[in-house]
Amino acid sequence: MASKIEDIKLDIDELNSLLLQAKRQKVKDMLALEVRRLQTELTKIMEATKNEENKNSKPAVPAVSDSKCYEVKLTNYAWDQSDKFIKLYVTLKNVQSLPKEAVACNFSERSIDLRVMGLDNRNYQLPISNLCEDIDPSKSYIKVKTDMIVVFLSKKASKNWSHVTGIEKRIKESKNAPPSSDNSDPEAGLMNIMKKMYQEGDDEMKRTIAKAWTESQEKKNAGLDNFPSI
Repeated sequence: MASKIEDIKLDIDELNSLLLQAKRQKVKDMLALEVRRLQTELTKIMEATKNEENKNSKPAVPAVSDSKCYEVKLTNYAWDQSDKFIKLYVTLKNVQSLPKEAVACNFSERSIDLRVMGLDNRNYQLPISNLCEDIDPSKSYIKVKTDMIVVFLSKKASKNWSHVTGIEKRIKESKNAPPSSDNSDPEAGLMNIMKKMYQEGDDEMKRTIAKAWTESQEKKNAGLDNFPSI
């Protein structure tokens, strides 16, 4: 294409040179007509070349990934506390490699909802809807570290938390309650309370009760077989 443009330019130059030397008007008109034709052709070719260059210079549109992300609900975390904060430690390998906006947590006075999006084709969620005490959502935040997320829950009242969730606290209190004065099974009261809480609770509460009961029974070398049918 470039060589054709150059040839047309040379033809135009030579025709203009001949036009200056021509003496007869008819010859001048013919030469001028050919010059205009070549100029029109040159303009079209140059415009076509420019459009082609612009088309080729457009950035390639990245292919849309069709890989599916799987939803994973987190249930395990470690925790400790200070006078001002409850700190939850959630272990996730390579979480630090994600962009900042891929890790977020919504806070309310008695709940949190931690979400991690697109980590190794998985979306992770840690929902806790029944915190043991009130928190201050405006002062709560998260920090992403190497292979770990730390969730800082700002205590509304500077007091010690016995548990992270209210359900864990109630189970513990029920287990420590004095036995009833009648001759019934001393664990019957606890069983009834846990059964009622299990039946009325959401999925998370049911998992929490099952987990707490399992841990309790493992200490007695017994499984969930002793748990009432619920």
